[in-house]
Amino acid sequence: MNVTIRGHHITVTEAMNNAVHDKLTKIARHFDQIQSIQVILSLDNSGASDGGQKSHKAEAIMRVSGQEMFVQALEDDMYKAINEMADKLDRQVSKYKTRLERNKVKGAGRDARFVDSADEDVEPVA
Repeated sequence: MNVTIRGHHITVTEAMNNAVHDKLTKIARHFDQIQSIQVILSLDNSGASDGGQKSHKAEAIMRVSGQEMFVQALEDDMYKAINEMADKLDRQVSKYKTRLERNKVKGAGRDARFVDSADEDVEPVA
């Protein structure tokens, strides 16, 4: 699993890097087919000019075979944003994993539309 962490308007510290890696290893334990994860940590100052709280944003783009998942979390603390981002990503991974397992089970049986001609009772045409 390839993990890339970038900062936008913020310097990514070693503690932030460790927090992201700790959370993402828990997700990797649930699902082993992750190809790459790109994490962007940013500081959004749009609400700060009018007296609002500065908003910390954590975004993640995760690539698995055949699909790309995107999550983002906005919080007043960067570590809260990282935790929320990881929780959202974990929920998406579990939904994706459940969908894969359901499709495996559904595809295992015979389809009712296709019936062998030996199974049908065919009356001879006179």
